[in-house]
Amino acid sequence: MSVKTFAAIDVGSFELTMKIFDFSGKNTMREIDCIRQRIDLGSDTYANGKISNEKMDDLCHTLKEFAQIMESYKVIAYKAYGTSAIRETENTLILQDQIAQRTGIRVEILSNSEQRFLDYKSIASKGETFRRIIEEKTAILDIGGGSIQISLFDKDTLVSTQNLRLGVLRLQELLNHLNAGSAQMEQLVDELATAQLDDYKKLYLKDREIKNIIIVDDYLSPWAVRKAHERGDGNAMVDSKAFNQLMEALRTRGTTELAKRMDIAEEKVPLVYISAVLTKRIAELMGAALIWAPGVTLCDGIAYEYAEQNKLLRGEHDFAEDIIACAMNISKRYNGSTRRADTLEHITTTIFDSMKKVHGMGQRERLYLRLAAILHDCGKYISMINIGEASYDIIMATEMIGLSHMEREIVANVVRFNHSNFVYYGQAQDRPQGLDKESYLIVAKLTAILRLGNSLDRSHKQKMKGVKATLQDNELILKIDTQEDITLERGFFQTNTEFFKEVYSITPVIRQKKKF
Repeated sequence: MSVKTFAAIDVGSFELTMKIFDFSGKNTMREIDCIRQRIDLGSDTYANGKISNEKMDDLCHTLKEFAQIMESYKVIAYKAYGTSAIRETENTLILQDQIAQRTGIRVEILSNSEQRFLDYKSIASKGETFRRIIEEKTAILDIGGGSIQISLFDKDTLVSTQNLRLGVLRLQELLNHLNAGSAQMEQLVDELATAQLDDYKKLYLKDREIKNIIIVDDYLSPWAVRKAHERGDGNAMVDSKAFNQLMEALRTRGTTELAKRMDIAEEKVPLVYISAVLTKRIAELMGAALIWAPGVTLCDGIAYEYAEQNKLLRGEHDFAEDIIACAMNISKRYNGSTRRADTLEHITTTIFDSMKKVHGMGQRERLYLRLAAILHDCGKYISMINIGEASYDIIMATEMIGLSHMEREIVANVVRFNHSNFVYYGQAQDRPQGLDKESYLIVAKLTAILRLGNSLDRSHKQKMKGVKATLQDNELILKIDTQEDITLERGFFQTNTEFFKEVYSITPVIRQKKKF
C-alpha cells in the first residue's frame, strides 16, 4: 500500500501550526503529527499595520524548522497559507518574498472567504457527525484573530455567510488601547460586539431559528475537546450549563490557575475569555442551546482540500451547491426574481454544456456562469440605469464563501458586461483591475453565453418550456419549445450573436419547435 504524506501549514495571527497527514488507504486521511509555535504576528499587524523585523526573524526560523521536519517525514507535497495577520499587513509581498528566500517555503495568502471555506471543509472532514448536525438548524461560528465568520444552514445547505471584524486579537488590541482591566473585559467586549451583532440579527436572522452552533477556533475548541475526552464521549458537545460554568471560572479564577486547568500558556487565557464572551453573546442572540467544537483547525481543511483535488478522498458534501445557495440568498436580499434566475441558469448551462469541445472550460467555470446567472440583475436594487456597475459593486462587496477574490472578480465582471459594452483587455484605461489575461478570457467567454441566454428571456415571462442546444459544424442550434410569440427574444438574440461569434467563431441559430 502506497503512503502519500502531506504537510499543511497555517501561518496564523497568534501561532504557526503544521500538521502532517498520510493518505494510506482509500478515502482515509490520518493526522500523524502536529507542531505548534507561538509567534504573535497579529499584535504587530493590528496595532502597527506592519510585521516587525524581529517577528519576521522568528517566523523564518520556525518555518526552516518546519522544512526540516517535512524532510524527515518524507513529505511529498505541502501547502502553506497566511491568514489575517499577513493578509492585512502593509508589507505582505516583501514578507512573502523574504520567507521564500530564507526558508524555501512559499506562503500563499488566503482571502477571508477562502480561509473560512477551508475551515468549513475541516468540519466536513468529521463525516457523519457534521452531516447530522447541519440538518438541525445550525450556524458555524468561525473565530479568528482578525475577524469572525457566521455561516447559516438551511437543512444541509449553507445559505448565508457574513464576516465581522470581531477577531480575538483585534479586540485584545482595542482593549489594550483602552487600558481595560480584567474586570471590565466582559462588559467591553460585549459592548464592542453588540452593535455589529444587532445589525447582523436584523439582516440575517429574521424568522430563522438556530438550535446548534459549530465553533471553530484556537481558543475555546481545545478546552471543549479536552472536556469531552475527560468524559470519554469524544463529541465535544457543550450545553448551556457547562458553558456557564466555564464563564464563571473565567470571571473568578486567576490567570495562572486557569492556564494550569486548561493546559494552555498564561498569555492565551485572555484570548480564551474574549472568545468565550463572543460565543456567549452570539448564542444568546440566536437562542442556540448547544455548541459543538469538532476540534478541527485550518490545517485539517487544507489537507482535506488537497486530498479532494488529488482524488485521495471522496468528499460526500457538495460544496459547490453551498456557493450557489449563498448566491441565491444574495439575489433574494436584493429582490431578484427566483423564476427569472432559474430560467437563465438553465438556458446558460445548457449552452455551456453543448459547447464543451469549443470553449475549453471546466466545472469551476460552469459554476461562475451559474453564479452570474443568479446574480445577473442584483444591481437593479440600487440603480435601474447603471445595472451592470451596481451589480458589480454588490458582488464585490458581498462575502461569498468558497470564492477567491479573483473568482469574485470574474463573476462580477461577467454580470457587469452582460449589461454594458465589453471592455477589451488591451484597453488598459477602462479595463477592470485584478484580472490576468487567462481570467479575462474566461470573462469574455462566459459573458457571451450569458448575453445569449439573457436574450432568450428578454420579456422576463419565461416563455420557453424547454431549450435544447446542439453544436453542428459552425452553428449552435438552439431548439426552443414554446407556443408563444418570441419576436422580442429573436430581436435581442440577433443583437447578441455578434459578440458570441467573435468569441467562439460559432453562429447561434434559433429554431422554434412550436410556432405561434
